[in-house]
Amino acid sequence: MHGNDNTVGAMSVEKDDTLDARGLMCPMPIVHLAKKVKELSSGQVLELLADDIGSKDDIPAWTNRTGHQLLGMEEEDKVFKFYIKIK
Repeated sequence: MHGNDNTVGAMSVEKDDTLDARGLMCPMPIVHLAKKVKELSSGQVLELLADDIGSKDDIPAWTNRTGHQLLGMEEEDKVFKFYIKIK
């Protein structure tokens, strides 16, 4: 699944997988995210798509708590895109 390049700010991010959590309300994006990261290997990058406004605070807090690295976030058409590097 390599080769999917996105730009976050001035940074280019190559994602390994995408989790679409659009339409899910808190806490479900986090629940699905926690399950998905178990399927990925250390160093891989996951793109998370969410439209729950709470995810703007929840995802950074989750990455801080779990040790995964939030590479960046962008908002496009009311969809938040988070890029998370798996620890």
